[in-house]
Amino acid sequence: MRQLSITLSLMALLQTLPAIAQVPESTSGIPADSIQQVTAVKWMTNFPDGKFYPERLVSRAELASIMVKAFRLDKREAVTKENLTIPDVPRSYWAFNDIQIVLKTDIMKGYRGNEFFPNQKVTRAEALAIFAQAYGVFQFPDAAVNEILASHPDEKSIPAWARKAIATVATEGFLNTDAQGNISPLKPVTRGDMAYVLSKYLQRQQQQPETPEVPMIPNSPQSP
Repeated sequence: MRQLSITLSLMALLQTLPAIAQVPESTSGIPADSIQQVTAVKWMTNFPDGKFYPERLVSRAELASIMVKAFRLDKREAVTKENLTIPDVPRSYWAFNDIQIVLKTDIMKGYRGNEFFPNQKVTRAEALAIFAQAYGVFQFPDAAVNEILASHPDEKSIPAWARKAIATVATEGFLNTDAQGNISPLKPVTRGDMAYVLSKYLQRQQQQPETPEVPMIPNSPQSP
């Protein structure tokens, strides 16, 4: 009876303790709050069944749509240019406008014959380079780029054209890696990967202080 009484007392005590809030992780290892943040601002959306599917791969058309939303590319002056002729992206295509915008703003490039290959899957190196292009690639000297990337075991597999861009993303704290610090630049990028990068970018935006107002200083007698 005494042991039962002690057990019941412990259970009662545990019930009175406040629950410890924990952020769950998705099946991809991406924190669920990253996904919640980017869907809340509608940079990415859930599927009609309400699920996000972080393991699904991202196509070039999907990435174009994400970039337009996250960086408000539709507000840039270049979008007023005349529409481009893209043989594999007709006007009826769901991402026609977004693809036009990323091409006009030079955030993404087309391929031979002005084709876009909208359904082609994107590698992590490509996605990070395109993100950095919209964000602004830091023009580090090669020595600095090599130093920044040296801590990642697979940095030699990063294509030369993506090294400055990925160094930018890493420096800004937007880069997600595996437990060993591998970037895996040649692997296809997932929706979860993009949610992570975008959530870090969103957090950076939210941390920016408001521009302070400059107080008006009355003219002194010595003022011209």
